[in-house]
Amino acid sequence: MNISVKKLHENARLPVYGSPYAAGADLYACEGAEIPAGETRFLRTGIALELPPGTVGLVYARSGLACKQDLAPANKVGVIDCDYRGEVMVALHNHGSAARRVEAGDRIAQLVIAPYYTAQFRETDALSETVRGEGGFGSTGKR
Repeated sequence: MNISVKKLHENARLPVYGSPYAAGADLYACEGAEIPAGETRFLRTGIALELPPGTVGLVYARSGLACKQDLAPANKVGVIDCDYRGEVMVALHNHGSAARRVEAGDRIAQLVIAPYYTAQFRETDALSETVRGEGGFGSTGKR
């Protein structure tokens, strides 16, 4: 699959897969920023994407950044719709107790491109019966 990427900033870098079988491509900051403890900053990637119809770009945390530096996307998973043509931004939250610095060129998140379904929702008075029924939030596996 080919994805068209437009650079919007001179320091922008195209997403890069870290290994041949990586599901996520690294997204890079195009500008530096300090993120105080407990706060969120919107970081620019300096790129815009043209995703194929029927796909979505999902922005996930980079495990090393989240586990070692306490920095992860504030919205947990960012969603880039295939008709969005604006700059890809990453809302990075500092879950730690000390300020963290991100420099231009740092890997700040990963982008997974996935197919999706669009549903037609219709109202009904009844749903089909299942063994699980209405059990939710920790109800499975209990007997």
